[in-house]
Amino acid sequence: MIMKRILVACGNGIATSTVVASKVKEYLASQGVDAETTQTKLMEVPGKVEGYDLLVTTGQFEGQTGDVPVVKGMPILTGIGADQTMKEILNHLK
Repeated sequence: MIMKRILVACGNGIATSTVVASKVKEYLASQGVDAETTQTKLMEVPGKVEGYDLLVTTGQFEGQTGDVPVVKGMPILTGIGADQTMKEILNHLK
């Protein structure tokens, strides 16, 4: 199976993206999807996103991502709507 590459972006590329990245990895592993996550700052996304299969953000992001789909990851942090968000992430990677 091909390893999926996910870019996880938050305001400063440290706190919330770490939580979201580990939860996403854990969920995908439970669904049989092999994924690697990379964390970054939201403002660095346009220069880094090329080559990734998916972008997950935990903040406002209006930048360009080319053809990389974007999923808003805030529900993964709050827990409200997290299941739906995880399913959306899974669907983009299948």
